[in-house]
Amino acid sequence: MTLMNIRRRLIPTAALAALSLTAVSACSSDSTSTGNASNAGSGGTAGTAESTDKFDVVASFYPMQFLAEQIGGDHVNVTSLTQPGQEPHDLELSTKQTAELGEADAILYLKTLQPAVDEAVAQTDVKTKIDAATLTKLEDHGDVEHEHAGEEEHAGEEEHAESGEEEHALDPHVWLDPVKYAEVASGVGAAFEKADPDHAADYRKNTEDLVKKLDALNTAYTEGLQNTTTKVFFTNHAAFGYLAERYGLTQEAISGLDPESEPSPARIKELQDEAKADGVTTVFYETLVSDKTAKTLAKDAGLKTDVLDPLEGITDKSKGDDYFQVMESNLKALRTALGAK
Repeated sequence: MTLMNIRRRLIPTAALAALSLTAVSACSSDSTSTGNASNAGSGGTAGTAESTDKFDVVASFYPMQFLAEQIGGDHVNVTSLTQPGQEPHDLELSTKQTAELGEADAILYLKTLQPAVDEAVAQTDVKTKIDAATLTKLEDHGDVEHEHAGEEEHAGEEEHAESGEEEHALDPHVWLDPVKYAEVASGVGAAFEKADPDHAADYRKNTEDLVKKLDALNTAYTEGLQNTTTKVFFTNHAAFGYLAERYGLTQEAISGLDPESEPSPARIKELQDEAKADGVTTVFYETLVSDKTAKTLAKDAGLKTDVLDPLEGITDKSKGDDYFQVMESNLKALRTALGAK
């Protein structure tokens, strides 16, 4: 099947004595930073930067905020530019937010995910700018609509290729792969140590603890998705390419990397046919964008619907209070949809 540029790659089974996800979640709660306003819902402070006597970190959106809080612990004050419930791809910064970025001790962001943030960061003279995209390897997982649209778009692709430009954007959703997220965490920890050497030992220990939890999460996913009836899952937008590749699955997205893009009629028909061919049972949608298209596809194809959270933000609709709890919920949803044995 060649509908997506996602390689099918089975990861070897990890150690049988792996930690359970329940334990992982419990550990993450125990080590939560008490130096921030909250890490259960939005975590930290959302909206504008604030100068304090702590190490002030501005994070672009939730996955970056979570890393800063877990690694920084009591020594950091974390501010998120993206409000809880706000779709991060569409973020526009206020003049005040842009100005206050310059007051931070460090900025933690993921280049290409939020163009407005990229532009604002480039204009500041903050010494410590941590781009998560440089701390792991981003990959090209293709764009669904480019691959499945009509002849007019295919013609456009050929012209695009002839011009020598890159056909697809690199996929920024690295935090949904625990292994890549751990790589980013290690890089963030090292950057914190360098920028705030007085607390380097604590940053190092917190980073080590976080990486261990992410390793356990990877083990749980590896074992939990090893033996399933089908390897194909449908999602609202193409956020789960890294997760699919890591655990030998195939993601088929209704939309591309942009959650607001609209699928072509041909794409919808193709997914309906594939659902029958590959035993797909469920169309996954998410909490921060409209579920209308996903539910329409499910109804027309006689499929179930469920939430697979891309963890771009934590709200009261999230199935969990932090990264680990939501990833645990995602694993349960995937096991059910894929017919795990």
